[in-house]
This record gives sequence, C-alpha cells and structure tokens, in this order.
Amino acid sequence: MTTSYAADGRRGDCKRSRPGRARTDVHCMELSILIPTHGRPEKLGACIAALARQTMDPGDFEVIVGIDGPDRGEAEATARAAGGRIRPRVEALPKRGPAATRNGMLELARGRFILLLNDDVVPDADCAAAHVRAQAAPARSDRPAMVLGSAPWRVHENDTLFDALVRETSLIFFYDRMTEDEDPERDWGFRHAWTLNLSAPTAALRAVGGFCESLRDACYEDLEMAWRVQRELWLPVLHRPEAIVTHDHRVTPDEYMERERRLGRSAWDLATVNPGCAQDVFRRDVASDAELEDARRYIDRDRPDAARGEEALRRLAAIPTRVVDSAERGRLLRSVYELHLPMKRRLWRMGLVEGAGVTNGLHATR
Repeated sequence: MTTSYAADGRRGDCKRSRPGRARTDVHCMELSILIPTHGRPEKLGACIAALARQTMDPGDFEVIVGIDGPDRGEAEATARAAGGRIRPRVEALPKRGPAATRNGMLELARGRFILLLNDDVVPDADCAAAHVRAQAAPARSDRPAMVLGSAPWRVHENDTLFDALVRETSLIFFYDRMTEDEDPERDWGFRHAWTLNLSAPTAALRAVGGFCESLRDACYEDLEMAWRVQRELWLPVLHRPEAIVTHDHRVTPDEYMERERRLGRSAWDLATVNPGCAQDVFRRDVASDAELEDARRYIDRDRPDAARGEEALRRLAAIPTRVVDSAERGRLLRSVYELHLPMKRRLWRMGLVEGAGVTNGLHATR
C-alpha cells in the first residue's frame, strides 16, 4: 500500500506498483504497447491486426495484452489477429480493474517508451512510429513528455446526428478544442492525458508507481496517474495528431448517460484516494458537505431541464446524419450540446451523491 499526499497535506490510500519493481531501466526495444482488455475479443482482435501492420520494425516494439480477469477468448483472438507477424504477450491477470491491469503490464515492459491503448481502437499503420518520433525528438532530450495522439471516432454507415454529436463536440473528449491550436509545444495538462492513445517514457511511469489501483473503474485513473507525473516529474502533455487511432466504440444515449453517472460516482472515489488531484480536476472540493448539499438541490431543481436535454439526445439518435447539410448540422449540434448540459451535470451529481452514500453507508438520492 502506497500512501499518497494531496496538495493540502491530506492523505489518501492509493495502491500502486512499486517503482522499478520488475527491472531496471535497461531497454531491449523502443516501444512497449500496453492494452488492457476485458470481454471484447472482437474489438481486441481488430486492434492487434492493425498493430501487426505497423510501419515500424516489429523488432523495435512489443505488444502486451493484459486481460482483466479470466480469459474469455482474448488470447485466441490476439494470436489469430497477429497472424505470426508480431508475437504479442498475453497475460491473464486478477480482476481488479484497468489500473491494476496496466500496472501488471508495466512491470513486464521492455521498451524505452510506453504506448497505452484502449482495446477498442484501430491504430493507423504509422501510429507506433509517430509516437516514437515524438518521444525521441531532439526537443524531448531535455524535456520528456506524455504524448497524446488523435482518436477520431469511427463513422458508421447508418450514422446519426447523435453519433456526430459524439464526434464533433466535447460530449466525451475535448479533441474538438485541441485541433484549433497550432502550438505543438503547448502543454495541455494532465486532464487531457487519455490512455486510449497516450505514450510516455517508461521510466517516468515507473518512477511515480504507475496507476492507482484503488481507482478500479475506467474513470479518472488515467488523469490521476498523469497528475502525479506532472506534479513529481514536470512532464507536459503534448498533442501529436499525426499519431492516429480510430476509436471503434459506438456510444448510445443510454450508455452516455450511464457514463456521466459513473463519472460522478468515481469522482467521489478520486476525492477519497487523492484529494489534491480531485481538487485540480474539478476546481473545488467535491467531497465536502457543502458540495453534496448543493448536488442534492441541483438534482431536484433541474429535473425539467434535464428531461428536455435527454429528449433532445434521443431525437438526434433517430435522425440520419445525411439528411442535414453540414452547415445546419454544426449549428444544430452546438444548440443541442448546450441544451443537454443540465442533464449532464445532474447525472454527474447523482453519481457523486451515490458514491458518497456507498462510502458513508447513507441512503443515496435516486
């Protein structure tokens, strides 16, 4: 058990890997690609098949797949997709969440740099090489960095306006804001360190103890890790859009709404485990009594506005993108995005209150 200290001196218990636990920083290759997975062998297979087609010499990178729980076809899917062109290492690990799974793979990594991928992304052929070029650039010799690649969403044949809302706004990620900035050395901060396509020096991740295993859900565990890397090692988060993966995850309105509620629950966990990080993420103490009381008031007060936002999202999911021209679509999506914000905030606050109730043994607001 590693004890983490927040900026204000409070303590939170955060189980992490022990720095340097597996081996010293003597590297056999340039890049270790780490992919946590659970119950999605088809998605994983598509990711592995794309990695088998990389322009980078297979001898310069390795692929490690960490199964979060028992093998449910992931090993077979990996071997089939690799086709003998690459030889991924597959590790079935205890079911403890993506943070612990990544730590298990981090201990095994032999590369100078780590590339963290989701199992539902399809890397472009030059993705691995682009990350290595970014990490090994002369400017990085004095200033190592975490490098975020781009992750455009897959466009489906029966594309809807809700799909477009996911792709073209900050509904889930903030890539739409990042593409407008032309400064390649801009530090986007730890809040943009999304591990669906993120690379970093292996030594840096090991130095801070990897990921916080107390954060068992796939929410904020990546930002919490990046917060420590920035705080302890001063590594910036740089955006390199040429390092591309396609995100093959079609989000439905129901899934999106459940995600927002889960983010609220996980916010309570983050505030419990690492209060300093939570303060920097949310710009306030989300675990305070005042915050919880405000959340309860918001839940009751904004029910009608939230219902209108939900209705708007569901309507978008029923409208094909092709029936609206691009100029009109942009205006419509911006309007619906603003309209849905009360719903988004209400769901997050419902999750926060639920998280507090579970932790404190209280009856959570439903």
